[in-house]
Amino acid sequence: MADADGPAGAEPAGGEADVLDRLDPVVLHHIVNTLGWPDLRPLQRAAITPLMDGEDAVLLAPTAGGKTEAACFPLLSSMAEHRWTGTSVLYLCPLKALLNNLVGRVDTYAQWLGRRAALWHGDTKKSQRQRIRTESPDILLTTPESLEAMLIGVKTDHARLLGNVRAVVVDEVHAFAGDDRGWHLLAVLERLERVTGRPIQRIGLSATVGNPTHLLHWLQGAGAGTRTGQVVAPGIRFPASDRAGDGNPTTAEQTSRPAGDVELDYVGSLDNAAKLIAALHRGEKRLVFCDSRAQVEQLGAALRAREVTVFLSHASLSIDERNRSEQAFAEARDCVIVSTSTLELGIDVGDLDRVIQIDSPASVASFLQRIGRTGRRAGTVRNCLFLTTRKDSLLQAAGLLLLWSRGWVEPVHPPPEPRHLVAQQLLAVTLQQHKLGDHLWDREWNGLAPFDRSAAPILRHLTEEGFLDTDGGLLFVGPEAERRFGKRHFIELTASFTAPPQFTVLSGRTEIGRTDPSVLTEERPGPRRLLLGGRSWQVTYIDWTRKRVFVEPADGGGVAKWMSGGITGLSYALTRAMREVLLGTDPPVVLTRRAEAYLAEQRETDAPDTVHPHTTLVTRVGSDVRWWTWTGYRANATLAATLQSVTDPLQRPTDCWLRLREDLSPADWHAARENVGENLVLPDVDPRAVRGLKFSAALPERLAVATVAVRLAEFESARAVLGEPVRFQHGG
Repeated sequence: MADADGPAGAEPAGGEADVLDRLDPVVLHHIVNTLGWPDLRPLQRAAITPLMDGEDAVLLAPTAGGKTEAACFPLLSSMAEHRWTGTSVLYLCPLKALLNNLVGRVDTYAQWLGRRAALWHGDTKKSQRQRIRTESPDILLTTPESLEAMLIGVKTDHARLLGNVRAVVVDEVHAFAGDDRGWHLLAVLERLERVTGRPIQRIGLSATVGNPTHLLHWLQGAGAGTRTGQVVAPGIRFPASDRAGDGNPTTAEQTSRPAGDVELDYVGSLDNAAKLIAALHRGEKRLVFCDSRAQVEQLGAALRAREVTVFLSHASLSIDERNRSEQAFAEARDCVIVSTSTLELGIDVGDLDRVIQIDSPASVASFLQRIGRTGRRAGTVRNCLFLTTRKDSLLQAAGLLLLWSRGWVEPVHPPPEPRHLVAQQLLAVTLQQHKLGDHLWDREWNGLAPFDRSAAPILRHLTEEGFLDTDGGLLFVGPEAERRFGKRHFIELTASFTAPPQFTVLSGRTEIGRTDPSVLTEERPGPRRLLLGGRSWQVTYIDWTRKRVFVEPADGGGVAKWMSGGITGLSYALTRAMREVLLGTDPPVVLTRRAEAYLAEQRETDAPDTVHPHTTLVTRVGSDVRWWTWTGYRANATLAATLQSVTDPLQRPTDCWLRLREDLSPADWHAARENVGENLVLPDVDPRAVRGLKFSAALPERLAVATVAVRLAEFESARAVLGEPVRFQHGG
């Protein structure tokens, strides 16, 4: 399997050979004789001592670096040495598909010791769940949402099933830490420690992160500062900026130009990209990444029309459809699979020859995950071909590759002030305990902020609005919580993220996937057709009540569309790198003649009116006045709110510029800048953004708005650009 790599010719370091003796003899026997490994990888060696000593850890290595084994072998050895019984290890993943991919491998390792691993997530059959309840596996692979469902579910005796947990492995820990699922994970782990009555060892696995020390402290939750822990990453250097949370190199090879065969091309359209993919690298297995589901569908249909064997994977395809695609792709040779980020994480799709990126991912970390899917076989190198379809995405890809070439990786920070999840947790823990002391409730999270006494205003709102009832010093789930979240045993209360409603698409009894309702309601001439799974479908019937749409195959055509949720936009670092490219810096990768020509054209036609090496620019073209900040979406939103006297109130900020008042004079600008000083203002919030915040209904409106506003802000970058000189110039 692609991510189960053993040693890559690693030699034992001097004085370290005896560390293998700490592993259980049966585990060591199978590593040598069953897996056929002559030695462990450096990460796997380095992880043995801290993990068997019970320390918390973040294990860091490139994709396919053997992180799963680095966690499993010491934990299985501890399980045998200390005679752990019942479910003693939890293995948490952000994706069900990743769990499906891992369970067989982890169970194989467990069986070496006569132990067992099992799987529990939203697609697990009732009979399998019942077996887990009655015959506890030694290792349980699950998601944080399913773990919380076990805690609050009436069918599961959570004390019996989870009371023996000693260690938790969090795979792809950076994917949790960067959004609200990370807050949810930490809160659930603290509640789990209340069930076990002891601290639980926490082990995070990550391939790409710019601030691993910060990530370790985050993962330790309420115990940070009092528990021992370390980042385990042999051969990896961390500059002092890690503690400050700056992006920084994560591997020794990344401190100079990273290894990899990378090429940047400009093709001008998705159809041209399909032509090139169909013509290039025939006979090879190619994984193509797109950054939207609609792009995946359109490219898949275009490749299929050119008689390319193509498979698709994205979140709106049915589980069965995705499993069929991924299994067929793993077994085939001359084929292409087109995917969103669903295949970015460690899901095994067999040996890949090539990764192709349509346009550009939004982060270096994402790119590292994607290029890491290749170069796993001996004699091959990691590779990625960028096919950009627009001039702005060509510039973005060039900026991203410039950051990558310098070894820069984004730091991972949790979203600030998760008040909506505090409300969710108060309701969930009350449901779990059936009643909660109105003065002792904060103990359920062991003092972890923000689930501590600072949450008192949210608790008060929940009781005032009927989400919680109070009687005799105790709190109970109230009628408003029952009304809003009580369907299907409060299943809505266990999901810490939200997505727009979608319609299920069925061909006969076979579920193809889900589509956005706007595809079904927008006025269009002719028969209504969808594009899903890379194939065309004609709509035959829409069941509006049950949100189902029935289709039959069509010869061609169709629309693929999904509404995106959340705050989008590029980072300060990436936007500034794009500015550098416009000013003349090329990333040290192979640029095709087309890419060189279009970058040269942008530098000649766009750069004079948008970038300057020493200042930011304010330009005027007719009544259109723009301040070219090159500081990213969040910083620009902050600047727009802060400089309201000179900014256009009707604009939506962009990554690169802000629209200013058309009657603006340089004197007005300087006066506004002087008035601001250091007092920056939170951005204005669109009410639709508040509705997109899961559980916002359980918050006072002012707190919901404040939560979204602080997440939209970027003060540090806004201050940086305010400190730069500004040049006023007239355009054409």
